[in-house]
Amino acid sequence: MEKPDEEESPGGVLVMEKPDEEESPGGVLVMEKPDDEESPGGVIVMERPEDEGSPGATGSCLMELLSKAGLEDHYENKLTLSTVLEINADTTSDEPLTTMQSLPGAFLKKLMMANVNARSVKCLTTEQEVSYCGVDNLDTDSDSSDVINPLDLITALFLCSDGFLQQEMVQKMSMCQFAVPLLLPNCDTEHITLMLWALRDIVRKFRSSSQTSTKTFVEERIVLSDIPMVSFVRLGESSLSKSQILNKLLSNPQQYHDTFVHDDMECGDVPRQISDGLVEISWYFPCGNRNIDTFTKPVSVANLRGDIKSFEKQFSFLCQTSAAVYIFIDDFEADFKVLEGKVTKTELFLVVNSQNKTFRVDTLNKMITNYSINPTNVIVKKKKNDVQFVKTLQSSVGDIIEKSKNRLTIENMADVAHQFGILVDEDRDECQSARKTAGDITRNITDTIQFKDEQLPLQGTIWKELSQLEKERCRLRKAGDQTIELYKSSLKKDEEELRKKQHKCDMSSAMTRFISGMSKSGPERSYFLKWMQINLDNLSRKNMSGLRDRYKNLCQHSPEKKDDIKHLDKQLSDCSLGLEHFLRELGQLYEAACSLPEDSPKRKQMEHLPGLCAQMLLDGFPIELVDGDASNIPLKWISAVLTQLHTLVQSNSKIRVVTVLGVQSTGKSTLLNTMFGVQFAVSSGRCTRGAFMLLIKVNKELKEELKCDFIMVIDTEGLKSPELAQLDDSHEHDNELATLVIGLSDVTIINIAMENSTEMKDILQIVVHAFIRMKEVGKKPICNFVHQNVSDMSAHDNNMRDRKKLLEQLNEMTQAAARMEKKENITKFTDVMEYDPDTSSCYIPGLWHGTPPMAPVNAGYSEAVYNFKKTLMKDFGKCQKNDDLTHFLKWTQSLWDAVKFEKFIFSFRNSLVADAYSRLCSEYNSWEWAFQKEMYKWMVSAETKMSNIGMSDQHPQRSIRDVLQDLMIEASEKLSEGEKEIQDNLVKYFEKEDGHVNLVEKFKEDFVSSAKTLRKEIENTVRNNLQGAVEIKEGMTELNNIKSSQASTMEKQVLTLLQICKNKESVLSDEALSKEFEIMWRNTLSEIHFKGLQTRNVAQAAFLMLRDNLTMRGSHVNKMLFGNSLVDCGRKAFVLESDSWWQQAKNTVKHWDPNHHRKKLQDICDDIMRQCQEFVTQRVKSKCDYHDTHIKELLSIIDKTLHQHTQVKASEECEVSLKQHICGRAAIEFQKMHDDFIEVNDPRKCLEKSKNKYLTEFKDLFHNRDQCQKKAKEFSKLLQPAVQDYVTKMIGPDVVDEVKTGEGSQDYSTRGAFQFSILKQLLTDGEYEKYKEYINHYESFVKDRLFDQIVQRLSKDNGLKKLEIKHLSEIVKVIIAAISNVSDKANAIDIKTFINIICDALAEKLVFPKDALDSILMLILKDANTKQFADFLTDLVGEMEKSLEAEYIKGGDIKERLRSLPFKPQDEMFTSLFGCGEQCPFCGVPCEAGGIKHKTHHASIHRSEGINGYRDRCSQKLVIEICSSLVVSDTLFSNAKTGGTFHPYKDYQTHYPDWLITGDSSIEASDYWKYVMTKFNENIATDTCALPADLPGDWKALTPDDATKSLKRSFNMK
Repeated sequence: MEKPDEEESPGGVLVMEKPDEEESPGGVLVMEKPDDEESPGGVIVMERPEDEGSPGATGSCLMELLSKAGLEDHYENKLTLSTVLEINADTTSDEPLTTMQSLPGAFLKKLMMANVNARSVKCLTTEQEVSYCGVDNLDTDSDSSDVINPLDLITALFLCSDGFLQQEMVQKMSMCQFAVPLLLPNCDTEHITLMLWALRDIVRKFRSSSQTSTKTFVEERIVLSDIPMVSFVRLGESSLSKSQILNKLLSNPQQYHDTFVHDDMECGDVPRQISDGLVEISWYFPCGNRNIDTFTKPVSVANLRGDIKSFEKQFSFLCQTSAAVYIFIDDFEADFKVLEGKVTKTELFLVVNSQNKTFRVDTLNKMITNYSINPTNVIVKKKKNDVQFVKTLQSSVGDIIEKSKNRLTIENMADVAHQFGILVDEDRDECQSARKTAGDITRNITDTIQFKDEQLPLQGTIWKELSQLEKERCRLRKAGDQTIELYKSSLKKDEEELRKKQHKCDMSSAMTRFISGMSKSGPERSYFLKWMQINLDNLSRKNMSGLRDRYKNLCQHSPEKKDDIKHLDKQLSDCSLGLEHFLRELGQLYEAACSLPEDSPKRKQMEHLPGLCAQMLLDGFPIELVDGDASNIPLKWISAVLTQLHTLVQSNSKIRVVTVLGVQSTGKSTLLNTMFGVQFAVSSGRCTRGAFMLLIKVNKELKEELKCDFIMVIDTEGLKSPELAQLDDSHEHDNELATLVIGLSDVTIINIAMENSTEMKDILQIVVHAFIRMKEVGKKPICNFVHQNVSDMSAHDNNMRDRKKLLEQLNEMTQAAARMEKKENITKFTDVMEYDPDTSSCYIPGLWHGTPPMAPVNAGYSEAVYNFKKTLMKDFGKCQKNDDLTHFLKWTQSLWDAVKFEKFIFSFRNSLVADAYSRLCSEYNSWEWAFQKEMYKWMVSAETKMSNIGMSDQHPQRSIRDVLQDLMIEASEKLSEGEKEIQDNLVKYFEKEDGHVNLVEKFKEDFVSSAKTLRKEIENTVRNNLQGAVEIKEGMTELNNIKSSQASTMEKQVLTLLQICKNKESVLSDEALSKEFEIMWRNTLSEIHFKGLQTRNVAQAAFLMLRDNLTMRGSHVNKMLFGNSLVDCGRKAFVLESDSWWQQAKNTVKHWDPNHHRKKLQDICDDIMRQCQEFVTQRVKSKCDYHDTHIKELLSIIDKTLHQHTQVKASEECEVSLKQHICGRAAIEFQKMHDDFIEVNDPRKCLEKSKNKYLTEFKDLFHNRDQCQKKAKEFSKLLQPAVQDYVTKMIGPDVVDEVKTGEGSQDYSTRGAFQFSILKQLLTDGEYEKYKEYINHYESFVKDRLFDQIVQRLSKDNGLKKLEIKHLSEIVKVIIAAISNVSDKANAIDIKTFINIICDALAEKLVFPKDALDSILMLILKDANTKQFADFLTDLVGEMEKSLEAEYIKGGDIKERLRSLPFKPQDEMFTSLFGCGEQCPFCGVPCEAGGIKHKTHHASIHRSEGINGYRDRCSQKLVIEICSSLVVSDTLFSNAKTGGTFHPYKDYQTHYPDWLITGDSSIEASDYWKYVMTKFNENIATDTCALPADLPGDWKALTPDDATKSLKRSFNMK
């Protein structure tokens, strides 16, 4: 009995051993004294497990174990890397493992995050959680059904994984300093596989002691490195724990690590079932420090699991490939045939334990002699302590390393494997085929620079020049004195020339082969790409190591040598060759082909390339988004790739984007690789340049929670990276990159290394700028700060002060950045984004646990990254609504455009933003119109009610002013409801998760203000109309009273006469009755005192109104007013006088036309006069009396229109003259209207007109004739004009609805859409006169076009007739319903009451003239049959409906009918679509911004200033400049606003702060107006007395088709 030292027998264990091997205690008789917590009573347990370690037992176990572990399906259908990396419910789950099936997933999850505890995964069952085994339980076998040896788990997973997952597992195991499989056994088939492919990707860096002085590291791919290998095997049984001895052998002092699994590890003592025969390999690499290094040179250590007697093939392989084989042996009496006849190149060593009871020196000597083993090659463990023994072993291995000549690379071991019938994983057909294809490309590369020039020619100087041209086209920094448009054309020509150069380059042989390799089937394509990566990395490593060392040395020790550093940087860039360069070339081949005609065979030949790259992304390979060398995005290429990807995933492509930003070499790529298990390049080659994107699939079960199908991870090059710091544009480059990736992100990780606190400030500044810009465009990425290399894991608690300091720095940077961005309202970081110092900061310890290269990944690092990953997953759920790849693509394009302009202002050239804004405008317009329509209907009803006051005597005590007051209170409530509804709709709209509402959030306030303004405008209209109705009503009261008094007198006389005649004894004939009536009529007329209406002096009244209007203007205006007769002003034609000499001088300077200002103002005045004349004509046609409200309305039209035209200001003299002329002209027509009204309404004449009616009524009453039919007919005649009036009033809003919802309605949805439709129609018509009208008389042009469009729309399918008949039918139903309601009580009331009740019921819809109604109600006998009257009336209403319907069907001139409507649809639509009326201060295009109260004006497309007649002062030629180009150039302008001084166009907002003119991102953006300018160059020159412009050649080549495309692109139309 002994108590050994090894760690397999922990604390106080008493062992009686007969082990086969230390790892698999089959047949071990263990007498244990377990730790107290395991066995409370100090009980000694003796157990003898069954022998499960023999190969015979394992073969049948494979499928059983795979089934238990849930891997049986993957034995045939291998696990893939993409499946393992997929984000699923287990990704961030911390649920305890309760089943065996959960173990493989848990192991892989931890392994992919490089967690050194990955091998410790096990099921937690109740029994195992508290595993006490007392005396009572001695007979109970512990259940081992739910435990598995880590080696079995690893073996099972390697057997069930494809080559790429195996490679990734090996890579991560190597990072964790785990031993990895060299020979993988399959106990089912008894095949053994050399894992060459799996090991192929391991690259390690070390420094041997001989290199210490140079401080240079060696970086090598392990399989190609001729490192000597020493193997450790076991023969028979051994009391020594081989694996544990090896762990000690490989560990540096004070840095012990479990490289190999052993018994004392979690589940390490579980009997192995399938992993015997496994050969694991690990490496020792020195760091160059003799005090730390165990070995001064690298060495491989192989470890065979199991007894060599059972695994002769593996043993033979190791003997052929190793520099030395160490055989652990205890039983010298055993069968040693396995050692016989071994022809071996290797030295054999025996390792024995003298502490073992079976140890005999003589037996050992005998064995040494029998098997010719060098006596010095026997290593004996003499003491219980392992320290000396391990040192002896280390010394022995050290000697082998120094003197060994048998050095085989792992790659060369494949030949040995073939000799022994061992399979090699690389022998797969697809792997070998892919290797050959990749080898054909890379084999002959000797000079990288030459290879790139010859085989990858498109991405060199040409692509860099194209990138510079692209930015220059946006920034126009080098234009000098050239005309901007000519300069832009020259840039376009240069670009075409560069593309032609690219076209001349035929596809190189390397690219042909590369495309061929990319086009292979799935696995072969992946193998090909991997081989390309491997081969190119090997080349770069060889070519660039020296350059990198020199570069690093210069940067650190001679930073002042900027030219040398710059030169070296260029060399590094030129010498670097990776997979990205081939993909870059693919992109350039595609982009160059895109500049060819669409039917070009060469273009068609390239159309499949984006699909290949899209598939690559799906396969998990990263793709370059930003080319770091050219500092550009090949947009056409990236667009095509993402579009193809969208198609490949069948449009289920909602994505979340996570990006990392930070200083170079702070472990950004490593962080992403650890977090997501991906493979961004992290070798010590040059760091990431530009930005790369990679896709990770999200499992179905998590799609709802994360709201996406994929996570796109973007890795970026370091900001403020040393390699760019020396270059002029480093800050610019960093800004561009940060703005782009933050703009693309849903979650941004700002990576901060704690030791780089000085550089941190620079990064924060760049980052804050980017966040401010994103806030402006409504993008709100979630931001997390990751602090790496934190020494203390309690840092989060201890770093309160640091977090506070970080927030202070962020606030400081925010204020500085806000000043630069001119956003003074932003004062702290939390104004820009949600940021909580406690939750938005993550502290991560250093990556390595110990001194590399032998340090494993720090467990704290993996766990911290895992916790951060859980935070990220929660963040994804909180993000704004995400969109699919097509939207990501549009967003990328728009952001990159903004980046190129250096203008991070809100841009309507961004198609997503334009679309979101257009949708918001469209929605708002519909809410606005619904509100206006509702208020119009209410107002018509209120006016009708007002007109009917006094119609009956129901409320005689209520004055008309009381009714007005009540109606205004009701109106206010109604307006508040309407405004609230719009505001509520806005809130709901911005709460929506779709439609990209976040992009237009900054405009919410504009629309809130617009709703308030709309309410005020409607309130004013309602008040004015109701007050006007009151004034008209009051004006008519006197006339109505006179008429009522006369009618009442006459009615009394007739009734008196009737009574007299009826009392006579003899029956009077009709003739006698007539004579009696005539006598009464003459007598009554002589008694009535006829007092007519007074005639008013309309001109005098108009003058008083005009004086009130101008009362605040001062004495000069008063003098002008009193100096002229209003009527005289109206009779003279209105012509403006010539401008003052100063204005003429200004006009001459700017327009070369001294009368330019006068002409423009005359046009405006003519338009106002036209509007006013229309109003006057409509009023005169109504044949009503004159009221002062008529003049008030005219003055309101003048003021409103003059206010709209801010471009051309009218002087006070002009305004007064115009108002005098319009009011004078109106006064003349209104005076005639008034005189005619007085004549028509003369009381005596009116009464005499009624004489025959009175006589007829008198006779009918005398003869007791039935009055019902006659009165019903009279009342139906009264109803007819009222019904016509109702239809006329109600039809206007319906016409607007018809146009806005019918065919072509999209043209009227927003102001932008309306502009698009106008310009498109102008292009189709192609007539200069129409363009001229549009440009010079925009308002009248728009009104006329709208009117014509409405007429056209209503002419189709008899639209107007249908609307008229619809409203006729509606009102008739209301009338018949009213009659029917009263008919029920007809027996109880007389006809007069019946009519009054009906009039009251219809008082809100129909206007009943009081005199006409009084005329019907007079002389009705009380005993008339009311029921009969109701029936007659119902029939007559039906006849009236038919009659009016026939009249409507007959129709007439639609234009006249529309003009006669009180609610003019053309005016309403004009107000809505014309907008604010503002025009661009430079080129005159109209503003398209939505709402009434927008803060900034903008237009989708600007035009050449020459179209407005602007010319060059010297040459007199029309200028061709376009303001959207000028605002990004260094050109100056001078006008009245600048006071004649010159001012940069770039700073135009100094003088025009409310205008937003966005630079053109492409030369094609203004092609529409370029085409128009080219076509009408001569016409414009002739019209404006200038010389034709000098046009660039590319303008002349434009076609109508180009103009249409440009128009669609500018207005974001499909």
